Amino acid sequence: MREPLVDGYGRVAKKLRLSVTDRCNFRCSFCMPSQPIWLPHREILTYEEIARVVTVLASMGVGKIRLTGGEPLMRRDLDILIRYLRGIPGVESISLTTNGYLLADMAARLKEAGLQSVTVSLHSLKAERFEEIVGRRDVFNQVLEGIRRALEVGLKPVKINCVVTRGCNDDEILDFVELARRTGMVVRFIEYMPFDGQKIWNPQLVVSGAEIVETIERRYRLVKMPREHGSTSTAYRFMDGGRGMVNIITSITQPFCGDCDRIRMTADGKIVPCLFSRDEYDIKPLLRGGASDQELEKFIREAFRLKSPGVETMLRKNILANHIRPMYTIGG
Repeated sequence: MREPLVDGYGRVAKKLRLSVTDRCNFRCSFCMPSQPIWLPHREILTYEEIARVVTVLASMGVGKIRLTGGEPLMRRDLDILIRYLRGIPGVESISLTTNGYLLADMAARLKEAGLQSVTVSLHSLKAERFEEIVGRRDVFNQVLEGIRRALEVGLKPVKINCVVTRGCNDDEILDFVELARRTGMVVRFIEYMPFDGQKIWNPQLVVSGAEIVETIERRYRLVKMPREHGSTSTAYRFMDGGRGMVNIITSITQPFCGDCDRIRMTADGKIVPCLFSRDEYDIKPLLRGGASDQELEKFIREAFRLKSPGVETMLRKNILANHIRPMYTIGG
């Protein structure tokens, strides 16, 4: 085991957000531009290249892997990559964030390959509204079927991500709470962040975590759970003992950068130390140029050492007004 991966502020990386593709079959306005420019296929890392980077990261203690996109289930034979990752010493868990459209057909195969948990992005429980948000018709029931199938095959936990946007879906907060209580799932409410592809984000559209909690507590009292080190969310259970849980992700109003333990890699091999920074470092030339594992490690350490202090600094400088990058290019 190598020395831990530590940034310039003393934060230790434990989790990798791994984008496997920038392609997506949805067109959510807060993620995708109206005419996205896809990466050329030759620029996308192969599964073998991804596994090599993960092997180096895992040897430094980065053992919790989350697969993202774009839409990761659009990457062919994703179960093969999961099997690769499962066999790497130091990898503790493998999870997936997806829009759920292809999940019903793939859930069992992914579980068998070694996937442990899944998070499905679901931004409305009203079919017509949902399909307007994602830019496709006749997909709502397929996404619900994907969630049902994930529960059926035993992926655990199954979580729901809901980006709450004022004037769009903020009237559905309690509907999502009832979904959590009915199914036992974790519903994660996320403040709207400046990663939209069409650059329509502004602070007025942000529904704060405090406002979300206030809305929920008009019907149910919540009990705040102790926060795990490095967690991106604040977890709540229901005081009446009801099933399910609620998580609140306050990236804008109450950032959690002080103990951030994440590093990211894009589908084309850019190391991204901080989601809220434009800084990125291309490891692909090393992978394809015959570099040793020691050289890869040195490159990753130097990139991560330069990690930004976090979103608080950017809020003070008003950098967020310029937007960071479309979310489909990094996967959150």
